[in-house]
Amino acid sequence: MSTSSPEAVKKLLENMQTDLRSLSMECKKKFPPVKEVSVRTLDLSLKENSSEVVQPFLMGCGTKEPKIAQLCLAAIQRLMSHEVVSEAAAGNIINMLWQLMENGLEELKLLQTVLVLLTTNTVVHDENHIKSIFAIVLCFRLHFTKDNITNNTAAATVRQVVTVVFERMVAEDERFKGIVEQPPPVQGNTNRRSVTTLRPSAKDAYMLFQDLCQLVNADAPYWLVGMTEMTRTFGLELLESVLNDFPGVFLQHQEFSFLLKERVCPLVIKLFSPNIKFRQGSSSAASPAPVEKPYFPICMRLLRVVSVLIKHFYSLLVTECEIFLSLLVKFLDGEKPQWLRAVAVESVHRLCVQPHLLRSFCQSYDMKQHSTKVFRDIVNALGSFIQSLFIVPNVGNASAVSAPAGLGSIGGTLTTQAAFEYRGTWIPLMTVSAQGSAKATYLEMLDKVEPPSIPEGYAMSVAFSALLDLVRGITTMIERELAAEEAAAAESREAQPERAHLVWEEMVSACWCGLLAALSLLLDASTDETATENILKAELTMASLCGRLGLVTPRDAFITAICKASLPPHYALTVLSSNAANLSSKAYSIQGQNVQIISPSSESHQQVVAVGQPLSAQPQLTAKNIQCMRTLLNLAHCHGAVLGTSWQLVLATLQHLVWILGLKPSAGGALKPGRAVEGPSTVLTTAVMTDLPVISNILSRLFESSQYLDDVSLHHLINALCSLSLEAMEMAYGTNKEPSLFAVAKLLETGLVNMDRIEILWRPLTGHLLEVCQHPNSRMREWGAEALTALIKAGLDYKHEPPLGHNQRLQLLLLNPLKELSNVLHADIRQKQLESVLQILQSQGDSLGPGWPLVLGVIGAIRNDQGESLIRTAFQCLQLVVTDFLPTMPCTCLQIVVDVAGSFGLQNQELNISLTSIGLLWNISDYFFQRGEAITQELERDEEAQQKQAREKGETLNRPFHPAPPFDCLWLCLYAKLGELCVDPRPAVRKSAGQTLFSTIAAHGTLLHQPTWHIVVWKVLFHLLNCVRTSSTTADKEKIESGGGNILIHHSRDTAEKQWAETWVLTLAGVARIFNTRRYLLQKLGDFFEAWEVLLTHIQSAALSKNNEVSLAALKSFQEILQIVTPVKDSDKPGDAFAAMGVPPVLIDPLSASGPGRPLVRSDSLVERLTCYNGAELQAPPPGEESALEDLTLWWSAWNTWYRTGTDSTRPPSGQTEKLSFIPSQPFLTALVQIFPALYQHIKANFSMEDLKKLGVILHGAVSVPISSDASPFILPSYTEAVLTSLQEAVLIALDVLQKAICVGPENLQVMYPAIFEQLLLFVEFSCKPPQYGRMETKHVANAKYNQAEWVALNYVPFAERSLEVLVELYHKTACHKAVISEKVLQSIIKTLRTPLGLKYACPSESTWKLAVSSLLKVLSIGLPVARQHSSSGKFDTMWPELANAFEDFLFTKSSPPDNLSIQEFQKNEAIDVEVVQLISTEILPFASFIPKDFVGQIMAMLNKGSIHSQSPSFTEAEIDVRMREEFSKVCFETLLQFSFSNKASTPQEGFISRMALSVLLKRSQDVLQRYVEDERLSGRCPLPRQQVTEIIFVLKAISTLMDSLKKTQPENVDDNTWAQVIALYPTLVECITCSSSEVSSALKEALGPFKDFMQPPISRVHNGDS
Repeated sequence: MSTSSPEAVKKLLENMQTDLRSLSMECKKKFPPVKEVSVRTLDLSLKENSSEVVQPFLMGCGTKEPKIAQLCLAAIQRLMSHEVVSEAAAGNIINMLWQLMENGLEELKLLQTVLVLLTTNTVVHDENHIKSIFAIVLCFRLHFTKDNITNNTAAATVRQVVTVVFERMVAEDERFKGIVEQPPPVQGNTNRRSVTTLRPSAKDAYMLFQDLCQLVNADAPYWLVGMTEMTRTFGLELLESVLNDFPGVFLQHQEFSFLLKERVCPLVIKLFSPNIKFRQGSSSAASPAPVEKPYFPICMRLLRVVSVLIKHFYSLLVTECEIFLSLLVKFLDGEKPQWLRAVAVESVHRLCVQPHLLRSFCQSYDMKQHSTKVFRDIVNALGSFIQSLFIVPNVGNASAVSAPAGLGSIGGTLTTQAAFEYRGTWIPLMTVSAQGSAKATYLEMLDKVEPPSIPEGYAMSVAFSALLDLVRGITTMIERELAAEEAAAAESREAQPERAHLVWEEMVSACWCGLLAALSLLLDASTDETATENILKAELTMASLCGRLGLVTPRDAFITAICKASLPPHYALTVLSSNAANLSSKAYSIQGQNVQIISPSSESHQQVVAVGQPLSAQPQLTAKNIQCMRTLLNLAHCHGAVLGTSWQLVLATLQHLVWILGLKPSAGGALKPGRAVEGPSTVLTTAVMTDLPVISNILSRLFESSQYLDDVSLHHLINALCSLSLEAMEMAYGTNKEPSLFAVAKLLETGLVNMDRIEILWRPLTGHLLEVCQHPNSRMREWGAEALTALIKAGLDYKHEPPLGHNQRLQLLLLNPLKELSNVLHADIRQKQLESVLQILQSQGDSLGPGWPLVLGVIGAIRNDQGESLIRTAFQCLQLVVTDFLPTMPCTCLQIVVDVAGSFGLQNQELNISLTSIGLLWNISDYFFQRGEAITQELERDEEAQQKQAREKGETLNRPFHPAPPFDCLWLCLYAKLGELCVDPRPAVRKSAGQTLFSTIAAHGTLLHQPTWHIVVWKVLFHLLNCVRTSSTTADKEKIESGGGNILIHHSRDTAEKQWAETWVLTLAGVARIFNTRRYLLQKLGDFFEAWEVLLTHIQSAALSKNNEVSLAALKSFQEILQIVTPVKDSDKPGDAFAAMGVPPVLIDPLSASGPGRPLVRSDSLVERLTCYNGAELQAPPPGEESALEDLTLWWSAWNTWYRTGTDSTRPPSGQTEKLSFIPSQPFLTALVQIFPALYQHIKANFSMEDLKKLGVILHGAVSVPISSDASPFILPSYTEAVLTSLQEAVLIALDVLQKAICVGPENLQVMYPAIFEQLLLFVEFSCKPPQYGRMETKHVANAKYNQAEWVALNYVPFAERSLEVLVELYHKTACHKAVISEKVLQSIIKTLRTPLGLKYACPSESTWKLAVSSLLKVLSIGLPVARQHSSSGKFDTMWPELANAFEDFLFTKSSPPDNLSIQEFQKNEAIDVEVVQLISTEILPFASFIPKDFVGQIMAMLNKGSIHSQSPSFTEAEIDVRMREEFSKVCFETLLQFSFSNKASTPQEGFISRMALSVLLKRSQDVLQRYVEDERLSGRCPLPRQQVTEIIFVLKAISTLMDSLKKTQPENVDDNTWAQVIALYPTLVECITCSSSEVSSALKEALGPFKDFMQPPISRVHNGDS
């Protein structure tokens, strides 16, 4: 008895009394017993036992009077609700209620009462459970009454009752929760009745549920005894409600679980069978019985039960659920009735909103080996279901076949109704339930018995919702769990998420095909923007999820679907199918998943918003395409990190859209709408025009957001862009259509936004752009270069951490692609590259640091096949570097700068650049000079580091010119580079480089270490000389036509050979100058002698080259290196001895006064020539004998070179050569000879006779060389001027130097005098017999017409005469020298002079014989006394006959004087003859005793001959007196007579000779006179020939001379014979008196006159008596 507060009790009592009174009132008439009891009860008040209280009401009910029954029932309810009813009373109440029910009274009140009884009273159980059963059965029974209200109320009550039963059990469980129970003994086979372990309430619930199953199965109940009937529909509803409301009961209690397995599931499967077997449209005959037809109410309730079972008891009923789900899938089949498919799809929808359940399916079935792939089947079934709705026209709904009239075609207005349309099938879309909840329509139609008609589009709408919910559920679940897992992993660092991952992957793998198939189809068919948006969102989330799970194939498949949808229908297929195939070998075969995929339709009823023409003809872009494109952008933007390789698909699609929309790349890679001009093929509607900026903006943002991607994803993005670009490149081959620049532009954009981690993407990015730069399509190429250079510049500008200055590796990485661009052959790319280098230099030049080698490499990567403009741009960069950046770059790069500058010098496109770059090299050398110390320190530090590294690696350090110090190496590189330029094919470059090289060495050579000079000499200078020599000797002799038409080339440079000659000249001169100025430095090198030898060899080969310019220059260089004073000891004053004789210590030729290029200086006299030499500045010599000895070897080496050169150049050609090869020029020979004096000063100490002979040969050869006719006017004086050529003068100077040296030299030198005389005499001979040069024919200069003769002999007369003068002078000095005497020099002189003397008038020049005579006279005047002195030695014996012959030849010459000789001239000549005779009379005849008799005899005979000399008969009458040489004859005769009658005759022999001569003379006179007389007589009146007259006159004059002599002579000196002959002449003279010639008469008068002196009276012959 549980009443609460006193107030409640009081109120209850009041109510009870009221009820009892009412009852007694009602019953007092008809039912007094009842009244009595009620009155009695009134008095009773509430007692312990309530049975009495209840009794009257029970009796009232028993009256079966409705009004009373109602009142009683109400009272009973009140009592029960206050729980004042005992168990016994309760039993009575139930019995009473049962009776009422059987009588069909107050059914509704009954139901109320039963409900109150069961809900409030705890007594209806255990012992009373029979009563409670009756109560429940009562309700059931009432449910089946005919009254509808009762029916429904009973049904509700039953439900409540059932609920109450289970609630009691739950409450009971709650009470016992804390008590630990003894587990029931495990039974081998638990059966359904083993409920002993259950507590009371649980037992009730168990029994109730068991009976419900029995009833639904049409079996008798075990517990609910008294049940008469039961409908399946109601039973199923009750089952469903219990299962749905009390899942815990079944899950916690084994017994209940068992019921589920054993009773419920088989029941459901059994009841499903008609639906399974039924096929729509199959004939009724095929069905076994009409019962088998599916019955909507049961089928629908079964599906509800299944839904609950699956939802709550899936874990218990794994196998059963598999069957249920498979059935569900089958019900979606097209052959099932529409209503069945509708409810089935609703059930599926219910599953789709429970992702965790779906996951369990996947785990339990799809992941088990031999199990049905249930989850996959569900999704695929949905997909197929949707497809079937499009394919199969809805049976019974004809309207669904065609679209409603309101829908327009393409471009028409869209109907507002959301719908799907596909191949003519139009299906409207309804709103079926809120997102994420499966609110069913047909599954709730519990009141319907007949299948409802399904509105069109309902099934589609549910299926669509189901799909979307499925995707949403799965993705949110998995993503939530992924996020949680990532968070956990971040905390604990150790999670084993493998299993979970496997499930997720399996889920996705199982469902993606079906989803994709369905979604793609719906997307294609969708006409509603919202629906499209939802579908795209689903595809996007799936793609993203697959990406996160790393499922590449499904990810790519979803992305491909979105991509296809973004592009116009026909267009898309080609691009993406090829793309998908390229992407990987996996082809996406969704068909393999038993899902039929319908390819998207082509008759798309979408409004076209853009028409473009990139790849195919005029693709049309619809609004839906744009919507898809936005989704695609969204996908890339938000889920870029998981796209991986499918970036390629995304980007390919975007690229095509960009093409269609006509977006063009602008600076920085952003795409902007192109101007109409650029893309005439793109037609955009205004609708899309407004969208374009937005789209291009999103596109840009998409790539900007790449900065938030992780490294791997970023790589995927880059790779995708690269392969996209590769495709674009392939398509751009061979066409001049605008290529796709999308990929390149986006690579640039991506690179720019990811600068902070540029390292990881730099290589693939730039590697690809470099390939683009090599593309033949210029637009493509240009963008590749633009992108690459922009990236490099941005990379260098970016503020990296740590800064680039400290991150050398990154800087080199950034600059490397710039260098790679140098390998591209296209000029426009190189131009771009170089422009960017210029910009980098201007902005970053100061901070390039270790990047310099790369930058310089780029500048220097020029080739001759590149155009001028490229080279010019590169050169600008170099100029900038040299002018501004040398101090900022590491010194190790200076060498590269030198190399680069050199390469600009060597390029042959632009001469000016070559020349300017040589100037830059000069500037660089200046920089080295100024910053020498700093550079040296830095280089040495660097060298140490490198050596250390090399040692660690065990390698040797390998740099050019090792082991010279690094700074020296820098210089050497500079020199070597200039050296290369010195042999450039262009003359101007060679000249400039040569001058620069020698200037730098001269200006800065002092910086070099001494050993480095060794390298300079051998590796630079001599190497250069070798190259130049080789090039010169092999140069082309073809004439170069004037360059460029209007540039004239001078004839001295019009062949390559001549141009190379100039180079050779410069180079040799430069090297010689270095040897000269740096001599002491070089001498300290160990191999100076070898170097000297090599240099001399070079000089020699140049001197002997067949080029006048080179050979002459070689000699000038020779002269230059000889202008060096021999180091002298302190004790000697330099040149003491020479100073004495006026010769400076060193002869410095004026030719080399200031360097190699001056004209020849002429000086006219030897004295002048000698005075113009001045001593070179004396360099401070190192002391010591060794140097002197060393020097001597050097000089002798030089002498040998000179000798070889001289010999080879003056040796006449052998054999008759018609076309002469080469004849040295006069200036060359002059220079050659001029070298000798200077050289001789150094070698004279050891100069031997042998050497003198060699010298003689050369001098002779040199003088003999003819002049080429074209040069002769410049060298030869006009013939009349007798002047020496420079060469002849030089030869004489050489001899002069020699003889002066001999003169002051030691005794042993003087033996050389004769050789010098010999040489001079050879030259003297030239006066009459010019030397022959081989067998060359030379014409004499006087009669050579310049154009006829190739070679002209010189006029040697002046030279010979000058030689003669020198000779005489020398003889004058040296006549008494032993050597001169013993070598019979005088004889040689006479012998040589005999030629011109003998020729006399026949000499080439008149001056010659006159000089010869005067010289002879001078020589004799000196020599004869010497000869007389040494007459006893016999050294002069051979000279006398020579002298006699010379006199003879001269005085009685065979040549006649020229006809034009004037009388004055003749007289002068005669005077010379007279001089000779006078010499005889003064110098010879008086000393006859010392002179051989033969000689005297010859002289006498000669005088004799002269005294009666007959003249030639060619004189004119007028000249007769003069031409008779009367004076001469007279002198001869006088001398003869003087000698005849002198008493000085040393021997009788001499006297005899003179007497003999006299007697001959007299005899001859006698003959002439007699013949004359005779002829005169015979001739009568005719005059005699002039000649005979002259002769007679001469004889008469001779007689008168003789008479004079006799008169002066002592009488005793004249012998008798002479007297007799003289007297005998008288008669003959007398006979001549008769002659007619007056001349003869006057001569006769003179002859006869003297006779008077001898006419004396005869003296008696008897003297003193003798007879």
